[in-house]
Amino acid sequence: MIRVLVADDHTMVREGLKQILAASGDMIVAGEASDGTQTLEMACDGDWDVLLLDLSMPGRSGVDLIKQIKRNKPELPILILSMHKEDEYTIRTIRAGAAGYLCKDGASEQLLTAIRKVAKGGHFISPEVASDLAVGLILKSEQQLHSRLSDRELQIFRLITRGIGINDIAQNLNLSAKTVSTYKSRILQKMQMSRITDLIRYGLEHDLIEDAEEEE
Repeated sequence: MIRVLVADDHTMVREGLKQILAASGDMIVAGEASDGTQTLEMACDGDWDVLLLDLSMPGRSGVDLIKQIKRNKPELPILILSMHKEDEYTIRTIRAGAAGYLCKDGASEQLLTAIRKVAKGGHFISPEVASDLAVGLILKSEQQLHSRLSDRELQIFRLITRGIGINDIAQNLNLSAKTVSTYKSRILQKMQMSRITDLIRYGLEHDLIEDAEEEE
């Protein structure tokens, strides 16, 4: 039996995943986490075959969370379950140590296959993501501005473009407001922009802004 730790801040998503895995016959949701801090603790302390991880959760999240888990539990396969097919973010998660990347819109058909594959030590990227990734790499000669950002800068960029204030970002990421302000200035400089509205416009054009309604 494949023991899966599900990390997602949406109760309905976790319930749906439990039903899908229970019907598989060879896997089970053996643990649930609803935020980044809880995910880190459970991932490191528990006995799991696969961590099914949503990238956007309160507290620790994204690439930074993947790196922390792999430092403490390098043998644990991490399968990312995300809303985004954006190729730059996929590359960052794989480099950080994730074993697979799966989009939520195609998860029902591919989820069980992906879990079985990474549980055996393999890697999985959904066909949709792989296709976009291949095209993105072919076009990499025209380097996108956001590829200049560090993992933390990209995380803060996404939060800023969702309209989240500096103080709220600082609280969410356990940083000081001054540190977040420094990151914001660095992001604007690297992106060669002077206003937040420019960042938002760029995020919309490149499908980098998460749907706030789906985060509630």
